[in-house]
Amino acid sequence: MRLRALAAVYVVSAVSAIPATAGADAVTVGAARTSPATVPCPKAVAPKVVRSPRPTPPPSVAEHRVVGGEALATTGLVVPPGAPAPPKVTATSWLVADLDSGEVLGGCGPHEYATPASVQKLLLAATMLPLLDPAKVVTVTRADLDIAPGSSAVGLLPGGRYRVETLWLGLLMQSGNEVANVLARLGGGADGAAGGVRLMNEQARRLGARQTNAVTPSGLDAPGQFTSAYDLALIARACFDHPTFRRYALTERTRIPAQKALRGKGFEIQNENQLIYRYSGALGGKTGFTDYARHTYVGAAERDGRRLVVTLLGAEPRPLRGWEQGAALLDWGFALPRQAGVGRLVEPGELDAGPSPSAPEPTAAPPLAATASATVADGPGAGMFVALAVGAVAIALAVIAARRSRAAGRPPGG
Repeated sequence: MRLRALAAVYVVSAVSAIPATAGADAVTVGAARTSPATVPCPKAVAPKVVRSPRPTPPPSVAEHRVVGGEALATTGLVVPPGAPAPPKVTATSWLVADLDSGEVLGGCGPHEYATPASVQKLLLAATMLPLLDPAKVVTVTRADLDIAPGSSAVGLLPGGRYRVETLWLGLLMQSGNEVANVLARLGGGADGAAGGVRLMNEQARRLGARQTNAVTPSGLDAPGQFTSAYDLALIARACFDHPTFRRYALTERTRIPAQKALRGKGFEIQNENQLIYRYSGALGGKTGFTDYARHTYVGAAERDGRRLVVTLLGAEPRPLRGWEQGAALLDWGFALPRQAGVGRLVEPGELDAGPSPSAPEPTAAPPLAATASATVADGPGAGMFVALAVGAVAIALAVIAARRSRAAGRPPGG
């Protein structure tokens, strides 16, 4: 009986020793990964406005908040160590990034959900520009003109015939919501505009914009439609990679042709993005506004061979308008060293990529004794496990021998 009790005590002690050590390690690792205190974003005081309630965003997904780097998973400010304070803006979230290297220079709540307004037209552009022939002439339908009363429109006529290039200019210069409907319908094929929106969401996923969901092609408010400052930077980067987009975004004025068959006169439109007129090195961008979204903005500029993009959401136009807040943040970004950064913009397809079939085979695991010596501070080594196993086997054999002795009439241990 004493041998049985000894064996039981030994085995229980050996087993309980292992999780106790592992538990201590888990606490240490968890403590090492504790998030730092949230730093408030520099805020400008905006006049109070009466606004409708914001739509309820979807539940936050932890893995989406760390796309581009763990430092970006904050509701507050994230800037490189030693960087000067960014300017105070009224935007609820923003981000500044390098269009070429993909380095994220800083942001405020970069992965916070917000409604996009017309900056969503950039996702439409990133999706449809490669698909549509700019020289093709298309006919506008009455369904294309079904937009919210009073919302931005170029002034296309039902039955009017326009080149696709003219439509792109109307979309990016005047934020025409009816133009967005036409382009989404053209790209959506048999499913029309709904098919175009589906392609937009597929493109967002390919780009790594996991917090973006399009419901309308124009960015007009709709339940379930959201984006983030980080996602907008991914989308803008895809747009500025396209030379045709860069040309459209910098066009200051163009003419919408007359529709003689409909007795419609031609007229001129101008680019409403003030950055291209007032900021040296401006590359263009997109403005946006709805009651839910407030003012949204995406702008890019080049200085000394360096191209930066700024995205901002939920801004009020005073004391600075959206493009002016973007310009101030661009100035801040250009003043930072080139190597400064807090994260990066992921590459298209990166988040969906599986293990590479051509990847080299993993190296063989080191000998058990070497692993034990290298990790002795982190948990029980291999020698401890071997000793425990040998001891347990020895006790078990002793118990068996005692039973056999008892069965043969011999005293234990005799």
